[in-house]
Amino acid sequence: MIKPEHRSVLRLNPLFQGMDDAELDEELRFYHARRESYVKGDTLLRVGAPVERFALVLSGSVQVMSDDINGHHMIMITVQPGQSFAESLCFQMERESPVYAVALTQTEVLWLSADGLRQGHQSRFLSMLTQKTLSMNDRIQALSKLTLRDKLTTLFSQYVKQYGMSFTLPFDRESLAAYLGANRSALSRVLSQMQAEGIIEIDKNRVTVLKQK
Repeated sequence: MIKPEHRSVLRLNPLFQGMDDAELDEELRFYHARRESYVKGDTLLRVGAPVERFALVLSGSVQVMSDDINGHHMIMITVQPGQSFAESLCFQMERESPVYAVALTQTEVLWLSADGLRQGHQSRFLSMLTQKTLSMNDRIQALSKLTLRDKLTTLFSQYVKQYGMSFTLPFDRESLAAYLGANRSALSRVLSQMQAEGIIEIDKNRVTVLKQK
C-alpha cells in the first residue's frame, strides 16, 4: 500500500507527524487510505464533484485552481509532497467542490476518508488546517501589494525565510503569473529588471536572492 519512501513524506504533515511505523499504519487504516497515481494534466478534483475524501501528496505536485467569470485560471495553491488539499472542504462538510485540482507532473496522492474527522482525531486535523491557513495568508500578503515588483519581493522574502537564499519555485513562468494575478509578459519584464539590478539570479524556476529591497 505505502512505499517505504512515502513514510517520511507522510510524517511531514501534522496529521502523521511523530508517528512510528505501527502508529502510522493504524492511522492509515482509520482513514481508509487509498493511493492513486496520476500523469501530468490529470484532474484529481472537479468543480461540482462531491467531496468525500481529502488528499495528501506523496510525490509530484498538484495545483488547486478556480476560474473567474471570464474563464481566467486563478491558482489557489500549489501542493507539494507532504502537503494536502480538500481538507477544509471535508471539515466543512461541503457537498460540492468549488475548485478543481490538476497534477503538474507525474504524481502520487493518498486519498483519506473524511468520515474519521467526525469520529475524533480532530486535534491533528486542526493542526493541518492551521498550517494551510498560514500558507494561504502568505499568498494574501503577496497579492495585497500594489505593484508586481512588490508582489514578487514579498513572495521571494517568504521563500527565503523558509528555504534560504536559493530555492525552487513550484511554478513555471505562466503559473507564477497566474498565481500573482499578473500578465506573463509583465512578469518576465519585472524579473529581468530585478536580475539586471543584481537583486536576484533566476534560471527557469530556480531563484537565488542576492539582496532584498
